[in-house]
Amino acid sequence: MSDATLLFTVTDADTAEAVGSGSLPVLGTPRVLAWCEAATCAALEPTLAEGSTSVGTRISLEHLAASPVGAEVEVTASEVHVDGRLHRFTVAARHTGDGRVVASGEVTRVVVDAERFLARVR
Repeated sequence: MSDATLLFTVTDADTAEAVGSGSLPVLGTPRVLAWCEAATCAALEPTLAEGSTSVGTRISLEHLAASPVGAEVEVTASEVHVDGRLHRFTVAARHTGDGRVVASGEVTRVVVDAERFLARVR
């Protein structure tokens, strides 16, 4: 089972206002979701064969707390299930200062051959 933890600092470009998911200058849900996916990619990367990558297929995320610009957010992905090419992770984003949970959920990824995958979408 693979795990990864990434650290991010909320910038103006990460706000709901900037990403189009609201009008407030706080961490936008689409950005925290992207950070959670990045953590799952980082967890899987060392295990992938050459020419392979992973694609997200299912996401469930609760955005639980606001994060202002300048806040540091630690995002952890922990693999909880593997079935062949399918990998399921629990994800959690927390403020580094007080450990408050910003978001939590589950991300499912499937390992694919990158070249074959792209050939099907062209």
